Amino acid sequence: MGHREEKGQGDTDKRSNRELRLWLVDEDEIYWRQKKGDEELEWSHSSTHVISQLTQCFANAMVGPRSWVGGLFNRTSNKRNEKFSDYPLSPLEAQRLQRLQERIHVPFDETRPDHQEALRALWHAAFPNIALKGLISEQWKEMGWQGPNPSTDFRGCGFISLENLLFFARTYPASFHRLLFKQEGNRAVWEYPFAVAGINVTFMLIRMLDLSSVRPRCLPGINFVKLLGEDEEAFDVLYSIAFEMMDAQWLAMRASYMEFNEVLQVTRTQLERELSLEDIHRIQDLPAYNLLYQ
Repeated sequence: MGHREEKGQGDTDKRSNRELRLWLVDEDEIYWRQKKGDEELEWSHSSTHVISQLTQCFANAMVGPRSWVGGLFNRTSNKRNEKFSDYPLSPLEAQRLQRLQERIHVPFDETRPDHQEALRALWHAAFPNIALKGLISEQWKEMGWQGPNPSTDFRGCGFISLENLLFFARTYPASFHRLLFKQEGNRAVWEYPFAVAGINVTFMLIRMLDLSSVRPRCLPGINFVKLLGEDEEAFDVLYSIAFEMMDAQWLAMRASYMEFNEVLQVTRTQLERELSLEDIHRIQDLPAYNLLYQ
């Protein structure tokens, strides 16, 4: 669809309001990014020191109850949420929300055969022509895990983060592989690790949609539950969309490894806007849904 092509002002004016909401970063966000850039760490010329910095940066971005994510994403005030707390859920919406919340609370257990099989399935979906040597192997680093044992990275977000990755790989394989292998755009020397980024996307969605509460209390969360009533796989589809949006923002901002947190924040802001649109009745109605079929 050519969403990532740079066009002149005349072409930009022809875009719909939906497209503008997705692809243009607000001026205040640009200002915030430039101001923050003045305070970034100076990179060492020593490659060993640089790698150490990058590893620590992404470790800090990893999901978890005490991570930066909690403070960064918990931005919506209680007063703002109160007006959405009385939205009546249909029996189907309530049932599917409960199922999703149950999924969220399942920890990844490397001793469970079904969890082991899901991990193997993810490898085969990512690298169908390469045999996996073991559930603990240096091969996993090729997918963007922090070490040879992926189970250590799942501790912050549980089994659902693996389910999301596997759904993405099976349902939208072309999109999955395009992001995994960084096949589009002018890429940074230091790219984001694909798998670990995926876990962060899952956690971002859980926080954004307020899924840890008994019921969502924010407009994007309430609207999402409506989409869930139409499609039980809405969360997994939304995850795939969010991953594509994050990568598109990464390219648009010409980001590098140290700016991953910032890219994820901008992605969340744009996704909240799309979920707040009045004419969204199915997950496929989201403007960014088309990213999955480029």
